Amino acid sequence: MQQNGGPPRPWGVEFTDFVAARGNALYRYGYVLTGNAEDAADLTQEALMRLGDAWSRIRKKDDPEGYVRTTMARLHVSRWRRLRRERLVAAVPEVTYTDDRLDGDVGLWKELEGLPPKQRAVLVLRYYEDLSDQEIAELLGVSRGTVRSQAARALDKLRIRVTDLETGRVG
Repeated sequence: MQQNGGPPRPWGVEFTDFVAARGNALYRYGYVLTGNAEDAADLTQEALMRLGDAWSRIRKKDDPEGYVRTTMARLHVSRWRRLRRERLVAAVPEVTYTDDRLDGDVGLWKELEGLPPKQRAVLVLRYYEDLSDQEIAELLGVSRGTVRSQAARALDKLRIRVTDLETGRVG
């Protein structure tokens, strides 16, 4: 079954086949949410474990991938609500993850990485997942006003950074 010209949606398959077919796309989604390859892998794994536990009832519904993506967004929000601060690490990774799908927008994704997690999540859900403010609010457990203010703040920060880059005022 195909939806809106998107990738095939193999809902009539077993769990392992679903993971094989959609795992990479879910990992990319996790990466866009977290901005970090390791966190994306952890987020994807946790969401898929939860899907595996519920597979018998979820696969009978219309959109198992939507279930996983919603789970991933909620897990991500829960994580940054708990942490609310950056984690310092002893060693910086030698290489970074690059998604070939995003090569044309590398600068944009680099700028998104600099946003606070809540603002990044709102922008990813709005522009990458194409969700409405109401859907984002329900997914993140906040009001529509919070979604709008977080989106506005994030876009303002991105505009300021682009202006600084264009005028040479990079810090």
